[in-house]
Amino acid sequence: MVRATLFLGALLSLYPPCSYAFSQQPAAASLQQYSEEAQSAMVAKHYDDAAKDYQKLIQLDPGIGEIYSNLGLAYFQEGKYGRAVSAFQQALKLKPGLLNAKYFLAMSLTELGQDEKALPTLEQGFGNTQNPELKRLLGLHLETAFTGLGHDGEAVSVAIELTRLYPNDPEVLYQTGRLCGNFAFLSMQRLQQVAPESVWRHLASGDVFESQGDYALAIREYRRVLALDPNRPGVHYRLGRALLRSKQPGSQAEALKQFEQELEMDPTNGSAAYEAGEIYRKMGQLNKAQRLLESALEHYPDLEEAQVEMGRVLIAGKQPQLAVAHLQKAISLNPEDDVAFFQLAQAYHELGNAAEQQKALAEFQRLQVQKAQHQEKLSVGAYTGQGAPQ
Repeated sequence: MVRATLFLGALLSLYPPCSYAFSQQPAAASLQQYSEEAQSAMVAKHYDDAAKDYQKLIQLDPGIGEIYSNLGLAYFQEGKYGRAVSAFQQALKLKPGLLNAKYFLAMSLTELGQDEKALPTLEQGFGNTQNPELKRLLGLHLETAFTGLGHDGEAVSVAIELTRLYPNDPEVLYQTGRLCGNFAFLSMQRLQQVAPESVWRHLASGDVFESQGDYALAIREYRRVLALDPNRPGVHYRLGRALLRSKQPGSQAEALKQFEQELEMDPTNGSAAYEAGEIYRKMGQLNKAQRLLESALEHYPDLEEAQVEMGRVLIAGKQPQLAVAHLQKAISLNPEDDVAFFQLAQAYHELGNAAEQQKALAEFQRLQVQKAQHQEKLSVGAYTGQGAPQ
């Protein structure tokens, strides 16, 4: 089940304090007292106490739908979904227009595994509600309902929409990653079953092995793709990249060959041009390196790595003034790029600009310290509650 978090501020915005239209006036004082106590308990997240107060309110005046709805919310927050369902159903029986009760009833049913019954209301709520936190919660439960019913494509679509709406929400990111990862795994399993010797299966396996750092197997799979389809776009580049990362004897020369083959088929492949240019720089062939990097930047001017590499080449070629512009562009694309700052310091050194050289070196050193601290925290598991190192 989702067990999605409903934040306190959002809870109060969905169920704000209100003066109930009590029907039994002689008991009005007691009713008001329990109402205030219940609201205070909800604010303090003492949901069991809040539920008891709402039950007392119901005993004194059983005809108010909002009280049942609030009782249902207290149960929902406690994870008592069966009781929440009963409370929300009674609330809607007394007052059918209570939309939030309707939506939380559907989410409670989802938590109980009754996805088919909950689905229409979840879809309606996710599509119509304007409250951001309620929309988020409905979306997370809609994902669960679709998954429970085997509608994986629809679940992924909801996950993608939630990620667009809440790009920095840890729970949304976790659920999206889990769901999409599972969907991808099932898709790859199906691909293995229906087309085990296809280009697509070998390409998928190559991607997986490369992401896992198993470059030998990735290389094998990419070669199989090319044996089946020598002109498949992007595969020579992927093979070259895997060869470089494998760091095997002779891998750099073979990788260069693959990058150049990719560029013969697609001269606009900026990544292949960048990788080939870097190899030529390391080989000391600066003119070839510069031409390739110029090609990469012509098609992809925001390719940060190519901007930095062009800076290196221009410094080595005694053109530090031109290098400065490329390195500053790289830093504008990524202010955390310590390599760009180091190369910028080198360029200013060549230009005899000591003041700017010191500024760039100081920023390089700051980023180096920051990286070291980050790695140290990672090594000891020093994470914040959001799961990200500070």
